[in-house]
Amino acid sequence: MSAGRPVQRWLTGMAFLLPSILGFCAFTLVPLVLSFAMAFTDWDILRHNIFHHAPVKFVGLENFIRMFHDPQFWRDFGNTFFLMLGLPFAIAGSLVAALLLTRTGRRRAAVGPALVLATLTLVASGLVLLIGGMPEPAVWFLFGTLAATVLVAGVLTGGTLYRTLFYLPNFTAGVATFVLWKKLYNPHSGPINLALAPVLDGVAAGLRAAPHAWAVGLPAVCGGLGLLIIAWQARRLRSEDTDSGPVATAAGALVPAAPLACGALWLGNSAAVAAGVAVLGCGVVAAVAWRRPRRYGPPLEAAAGLGTEFGLALVLVPLLTLLAAGVALGASLPVLARTGFEPPSWLGDYGWAKPALMLMALWAAIGSNNMILYLAGLSSIPVELYEAADMDGASPSQRFWHITWPLLAPVTLLISIMGLINGLQGGFEMARAMTSGGPAGATTTLSYFIFIEGFETGRLGYASAVAWFLFVLVFVLSFVNFRFGNRHAND
Repeated sequence: MSAGRPVQRWLTGMAFLLPSILGFCAFTLVPLVLSFAMAFTDWDILRHNIFHHAPVKFVGLENFIRMFHDPQFWRDFGNTFFLMLGLPFAIAGSLVAALLLTRTGRRRAAVGPALVLATLTLVASGLVLLIGGMPEPAVWFLFGTLAATVLVAGVLTGGTLYRTLFYLPNFTAGVATFVLWKKLYNPHSGPINLALAPVLDGVAAGLRAAPHAWAVGLPAVCGGLGLLIIAWQARRLRSEDTDSGPVATAAGALVPAAPLACGALWLGNSAAVAAGVAVLGCGVVAAVAWRRPRRYGPPLEAAAGLGTEFGLALVLVPLLTLLAAGVALGASLPVLARTGFEPPSWLGDYGWAKPALMLMALWAAIGSNNMILYLAGLSSIPVELYEAADMDGASPSQRFWHITWPLLAPVTLLISIMGLINGLQGGFEMARAMTSGGPAGATTTLSYFIFIEGFETGRLGYASAVAWFLFVLVFVLSFVNFRFGNRHAND
């Protein structure tokens, strides 16, 4: 082989790679380096352009200091995290969908859960169209034909069609979906408010008929359920059979007290904030100090079981927050019901704009890639474990909590971290298409804030600083995923 042969092969390979390398440098590497340099300058399009020859000045950390003192930045930072409160419900919905579809795939003749879910979805969709004004014969023909086709094909394909239908929203263009949901949220002619109006009238009538029962009963029920969840969490953490180390135990102890601290911060009461912090500290100390010693097996590492506690916290914290809201608002509902409940102006009301976007994101997320990841995780669980559990007389709930959930902990941690990363980076398209960041900045996220600062106000230096702050947050979450995801998720 001649000496020039390897060089010729290298040049040939580089010739094929050159378009990709040039594209990466032009659209990724160079903008990345320029944005990092701009983060330390006062670059402003209005002052630094071909018509104004003002020099660009190096300002050091001034943009970052300004960012931490900017109230709009903190408002949009809070909006970003508020919109991510729907992540636990999306993860839980994806897991439920994967469990239903896995059961359907294993039992071709008994498609019960998925069949019921598909039927309820079709019925609800038909009712919405009827309320929205679609002629009744057309609804019956459309959904009768669709229901027969879907159910028959679902049985014949063993659930493959159901998996396709669940994943279907991911094939729809994002902007088209946002425009559709904007029409659905129309406060006057949207089918959502037309369907809600009679329901709210019935709820208001029930509250007016028995105001004292609701004022006392709803807080009592929500408080009782919250105490049961807290007691279950405390018993689980204190059990000698738990696989959580001291760090994971402390993290699990934060779960019951987190809603109290969040509510205290939201109310803005300094005494309540101090009480919430005290409860958090006492909960951590008590969980670590009062835990029963482990009898069997080697001692656990400090971070063992952190993935399981993290995934469980994503479900328990929003649930406890909702129960706490029921306790706080239960007494005032009968008073509000005297004048009746009106369907909300979803995208035009400051208090309802973020929940509206969260509901839309939840609809899209249940059948998304998270469901595919859970389907892959469920398929990797050995069937012998379930057979052994059946022989021991384990109930379906015991099979889930002792086999399915622990073995899905790595998948849950991965989905959670990726969901948090996407939540920090996302929110721009739906806010731009549906609300333009309003009303009054209620739906402006960090990514939208960067767009406004960089391309509407022209402050490219300041926008670059915010973008690199967002990069640091994403990097920290990615580091946590790589550091703890594989090692401690399934301890």
